[in-house]
Amino acid sequence: MGVLEYVLGAAILVMALFLAVAVLMQSGKDSRLSGAIAGGADTFFSKAKANTWDKVLSKLTIVISIIFVILVVALYAVAG
Repeated sequence: MGVLEYVLGAAILVMALFLAVAVLMQSGKDSRLSGAIAGGADTFFSKAKANTWDKVLSKLTIVISIIFVILVVALYAVAG
């Protein structure tokens, strides 16, 4: 194995870790609905703040996923 394969493999491991953390930090889509039905005590500002954080995490997940796929394809091209 060459040095490039080790570097790409390490980068894939790091991106996989970041991807898992980004996905796990996102709130579920059903949590907002159950909070509305149960009469949650969220204020307007906390809902807006959470919504903004969810949007950032969603975009971050997309970017990390694209980088992950590019790294996997690059590793396949180098090793293949």
